[in-house]
Amino acid sequence: MSLERREWTQEQKEAIVDDVIEKYEKYLNPALVKVFRFMGLNTIEWEASGSIVKDIYGEEFLDCAGGYGMFVPGHAHPKIIRAVKEQMDLMPLSSKVLLSKPLADLAEALAKVTPGDLQYSFVCNSGTEAIEGAIKLARMATKKPNIITTKNAFHGKTLGALSASGREQYKEPFKPMLPGFIQIPFNDKEAVKKAMDEDTAAVLLEPIQGEGGVIVPDDDYLKAVRDICDQHGVLLILDEVQTGFGRTGAMFAAEHYKVVPDILVTAKALGGGVMPIGAFSAREAVWEQFIVHPLIHTSTFGGNPIACAAGIASIEVIQEENLVEKAKLNGEYFLEELKLIADEFPQVFKEVRGKGFLIGLEMTESGAAGLMINEFIENGILAVYTLNNPKVIRMEPPLNISQEQMRYVLKVLRQTAEKADGMMEVLMDEE
Repeated sequence: MSLERREWTQEQKEAIVDDVIEKYEKYLNPALVKVFRFMGLNTIEWEASGSIVKDIYGEEFLDCAGGYGMFVPGHAHPKIIRAVKEQMDLMPLSSKVLLSKPLADLAEALAKVTPGDLQYSFVCNSGTEAIEGAIKLARMATKKPNIITTKNAFHGKTLGALSASGREQYKEPFKPMLPGFIQIPFNDKEAVKKAMDEDTAAVLLEPIQGEGGVIVPDDDYLKAVRDICDQHGVLLILDEVQTGFGRTGAMFAAEHYKVVPDILVTAKALGGGVMPIGAFSAREAVWEQFIVHPLIHTSTFGGNPIACAAGIASIEVIQEENLVEKAKLNGEYFLEELKLIADEFPQVFKEVRGKGFLIGLEMTESGAAGLMINEFIENGILAVYTLNNPKVIRMEPPLNISQEQMRYVLKVLRQTAEKADGMMEVLMDEE
């Protein structure tokens, strides 16, 4: 059957949707289908451009979920698509024997845009892989085992990254976790000091906790942690998988706090919403053991030419289209308007917080959050919970979302808040 949707009848489209659902139930996970149906998503995505996702029927959805942060330049940006297509025609995957120009060019681009004196990078396939590599590098560079991490953090779901993460629900079925991870409260400087000892290799933090509920720390927190690490000869690893590449109104969230980490972890937006990619970057002194042992950490698909081409083009698009500045200015406007609505409905909203276009709407009840998600979807807006806090809806639209699109989201939010406000007793009973 042709992939051109316009050639299909309504019956054919419905048959395709039924076929996809059946395959999910039979070959993927039937529980996933129940989740999608519960959210009112009995359809399949088909094409996307900019801030808009279209389903197989041609219905449009304004994407405020943003692929959990990866669609910084929007969906299917033409420059990034073109770069990938051109590289596909040349050489899709590396021989892994000869040197690679796309990999070299991306590593240079990362060195130029990342904070401070971060120089060397390892390019892999995802954020969780990059976290694994950063943990290995920290232990190898310091010859110490312990990594201090924070409660409610999310660093990925491979075993090492999961061990560093802060939600027990994801850990319990896979215990024992890897040893050497010490969990402390986020945004607590004194807890960092108390957790330090002679076996501490690094402190691993998200500058803003994303999946934890978009938790923005005190302005002096990261700087204090940096100072504590320096006093104890401990490395600072910042996980900017979700906050990096303009998402918070700075190229990297660390820049808001004037902090340079020893190791920086990136992914998501680095692929420009087109290719999966991750990276960890570090200072020369930290990278020394990787130089001594250049094959100690490798990846067959990591740093492949098409992903690197997407990464280079993504950085160029972010710079050329001033997406960082757009996230800062439009994000401030959007956040303030969201707060005004929240102030009108204190029974519905507990707090609205964030930076740039990483925004969390915390509800007083999870039932209100569920209603909000369903109403958004009914009105053609895609939004999601944060994984570690189901009372928080996150807003992570493409950084080039228009004023008109933002106003539409605000309109739907106000309507839904009015509905939720009138249903609070019912929603509280659902808890």
